[in-house]
Amino acid sequence: MNRPILFITRPLPQPVMDAMPGHYQMLAEPVDRPATAEELRCGFSRADAVICTLADRIDASLLSNTTQLKIVANYAVGYNNIDLSAAAERGIIVTNTPDVLTDATADLTWALLLAVARRVGEGDAWIRTGNWTGWTPTQMLGADITGKTLGIIGMGRIGQAVAQRAAGFRMRILYAGSHVVSSPPGLSWTWQSLDTVLTHSDFLSLHVPLTDTTHHLIGQRELARMKPTAFLINTSRGPVIDEAALLSSLEARTIAGAGLDVYEHEPTISPALCSLSNVVLLPHLGSATLHTRVRMGLICLDNIASALEGRSATNRVN
Repeated sequence: MNRPILFITRPLPQPVMDAMPGHYQMLAEPVDRPATAEELRCGFSRADAVICTLADRIDASLLSNTTQLKIVANYAVGYNNIDLSAAAERGIIVTNTPDVLTDATADLTWALLLAVARRVGEGDAWIRTGNWTGWTPTQMLGADITGKTLGIIGMGRIGQAVAQRAAGFRMRILYAGSHVVSSPPGLSWTWQSLDTVLTHSDFLSLHVPLTDTTHHLIGQRELARMKPTAFLINTSRGPVIDEAALLSSLEARTIAGAGLDVYEHEPTISPALCSLSNVVLLPHLGSATLHTRVRMGLICLDNIASALEGRSATNRVN
């Protein structure tokens, strides 16, 4: 019996790659760079199953060339990179990888929050210059975290995980979102309007998917409502923030700083943003732990096996 043809747009962690031989016929050896338009067209036109990444744009034109494709397994929890309607019209299943990256992304959110509040990046850079002359009472004073107010926009799995971690810092939690969630025992999370969360938060963390509604959710008006001492953290999707408006606010110090893992025009980042000392920048590391990235790949393979065997794919999104 012929093995199903699998097309992968980027190499995955080795334990995932090791799980494929014997089950699938690899269309081509994946290369660690963005797939070209021609490579995507060729892969999608010949494969029974595809594993793609959030950097791959899977549009109606690409899907129209498919002849035997049954499933696109997105190696991410978000799936704004895929035209779900076009996939559904052709009977192609689309899946994602929820739950498994919740803790890793929540941990990184806190890494950014702590780093920008306590000026970790600035301190590290200063030490490496060799110009530090020793401790002084007024040196690199940062912002307090314990006892402050954390505002969360989007109280899904990751937003709730971030809120749970705030308990150790005795923080007040305000959140805005489409629905009210129950606080865990011993904790108190308060739903408020977006404007109220913006106005009262010392730290604002974004955890919404990228949709037409959330595109530029945080723009000039929203940034103007934030405290001048507040910090903005984004580990969701870059276009949720109007990056030009954020840059203006950071340059004018109308907000205190930002911690960013994602960018509006990723991977392109404004040189002006890179020049600011009150920003901590990371190269989209939200789920980047070995354990998490392996689990994500294995979930993709599980979804593919289910779809090709005619069973229901657990993480179907269309």
